[in-house]
Amino acid sequence: MGNIILFLLLGAVFYYIFKSYSRYEAFSKESLKNFSISYESLKRSELGLFVALVAKVAKADGRVDALEAELIGNMFDDISSVFPEPAKTKDILKQIFNEEKNITSNTQAIAQELGHAIKRNKAMQQQFMGFLIQLAFADGEVSQSEEEILALIAESLAFDPQAYHAIFDQFEKMMHNTQPKQTLEDAYKILGVSAEDDMNTIKKAYRKLVRQYHPDIIKSQNKDENYIKEATLKTQEINAAYEMIKKVRG
Repeated sequence: MGNIILFLLLGAVFYYIFKSYSRYEAFSKESLKNFSISYESLKRSELGLFVALVAKVAKADGRVDALEAELIGNMFDDISSVFPEPAKTKDILKQIFNEEKNITSNTQAIAQELGHAIKRNKAMQQQFMGFLIQLAFADGEVSQSEEEILALIAESLAFDPQAYHAIFDQFEKMMHNTQPKQTLEDAYKILGVSAEDDMNTIKKAYRKLVRQYHPDIIKSQNKDENYIKEATLKTQEINAAYEMIKKVRG
């Protein structure tokens, strides 16, 4: 059940992150039509620096699990879709992620550079740090290595320690209070499959529903908070159903 936390607020977080992100304000292809897409331009942008930190937190416990990888892939799809060259943008974001996930020595430097770039935007600091904490909780608990890298990033961003602990404690409480409420029969119904279907069929149905209900940053535009809440809760339900079926089937 721990993995649902990343799903729970992923769409909402990225909506608010990029809504306040002046460089990508409006999130329209028209507003970005003159943006020069290159490895260098994205790597040193606030977005590229943030993706690098996402990679380090995702790999902090030794591996990026399948659900984290799928969610981050969806994130790349959502972001790159508004750029002039979506496929190229996505490839560059993936390249940055893959390069940075196995490097730990530059974490502090990258966080300091990002902190300097967004030092006047407290809301963005809050949103970035909040997402990184969520990511660490994706597998159900925060390991010592994850907690250490989060603390290093927070300090390097000059992030308010009280705000950091408040966000961390909030997710810890959410994790403890999250309990499965579905039966196995419910789980099959939620995914629109039957107990006779094989796992490949079930996985395809699951992925289709995740993409349908995941409140990505594009679909979230011009929507109220109720839309985001309903979409994230539906995604939570879908993910919990899939996790239950996987567990039963071994």
